[in-house]
Amino acid sequence: MTVRAQIPYGAYWSTPFARWQGALSHLHSLKLAAHVAKAALQARNFDPGVFDFGVLGMTRPERGSFYGLPWLMGLLGATAVGGPTVSQACASSVRALQTAAREIESGSSQCALAIACDRTSNGPHIYYPSPQGSGGTGEAEDFILDNMACDPFGSHSMVQTAENVAAKFGVTLAQQHELVLRREEQYRQALAQNNEFQKRYMALPFEVPDARFRKTVARLQGDDGVRFSTTEGLAALQPVIEGGTVTYGAQTHPADGNAAIVVANAERARELSKDKSVRIDVLGFGLSRAKLAYMPEAPIDAAARGLAAASLKICDLHAINTHNPFAVNDLAFAKATGADAMRMNNYGCSLVFGHPNGPTGMRSTIELIEELVLRGGGNGLFVGCAAGDTAMAVVLRVDARTR
Repeated sequence: MTVRAQIPYGAYWSTPFARWQGALSHLHSLKLAAHVAKAALQARNFDPGVFDFGVLGMTRPERGSFYGLPWLMGLLGATAVGGPTVSQACASSVRALQTAAREIESGSSQCALAIACDRTSNGPHIYYPSPQGSGGTGEAEDFILDNMACDPFGSHSMVQTAENVAAKFGVTLAQQHELVLRREEQYRQALAQNNEFQKRYMALPFEVPDARFRKTVARLQGDDGVRFSTTEGLAALQPVIEGGTVTYGAQTHPADGNAAIVVANAERARELSKDKSVRIDVLGFGLSRAKLAYMPEAPIDAAARGLAAASLKICDLHAINTHNPFAVNDLAFAKATGADAMRMNNYGCSLVFGHPNGPTGMRSTIELIEELVLRGGGNGLFVGCAAGDTAMAVVLRVDARTR
């Protein structure tokens, strides 16, 4: 008999995302993730001993992060739990969810924590020794800035991948700016009624600790550093690449934060759910790689693969969330699949609230779940691209008909 992994309703959380060099820039991301997870477990009356597996998605090295998931689980009180740390750039969250789901489905574990964190602020400056270098000198890398600026395989920038896809699908500057305004309108729905939607999964106000995690130094009412656009402001922007279509207003900003989702078998999921009338099934995953320098196109095939694994079609979906570092992503996806670009990401997306890499997809998946619960259930897709012209997708089904 096939065991399908489930997500206990409410057994997930996210910090607000803070623009880089903002409110979370002084914090070690792994320590912060453990700090937030420990508080989230206490708030839900979960004993850390409930977990028998964990997986950490993290793309940025920090001091001590070599110890990865075991260190994090130790910090939150689950000292008997092991598991891997995975790094797949912006797809790290979905990879962490898939790793946890497969562990459950294999019967090796009953309850897993999939957690992701990153800090783009104060990225490490790395020195690589090179004994054969001139005079024995080595090479250095600014881990964040250098990798954002150049794909080492193709020697192109990430914004060039957006221009390539814009040209292929006939996406104009005006269409991108129109979508930006729509995404910001949708994000405002999550802020309505004193952040009512975000409070379904986010502890607000969020107390920002000092670097020693001993006292509170700030309180965030929501995401930190979000900047809203105007039609006139966007119209004044020039493309980043001369002759192109992508402006700074039509792409995301780096950020800091973390998010987590509990994945379990049916029995444990029911035990841990805050509403036992809600069932959340993990139906399938998809991975794809587009041709070189066409990163924003990769979600199209990843979504198709995920839907095939779930025996669904795009027309069977009731909600779609995406990681969209560029407005081009969603416009190309809609043209290729027939999805309505204006009805995706109904409560926000990384284009607006920022992109801490590792946890971005985790937060968007949480928001997908909550949207489906609010509508009374249905099928949902999260998909997002990642460095190296790749993408991953996850397909979920929420059954909330008895609510």
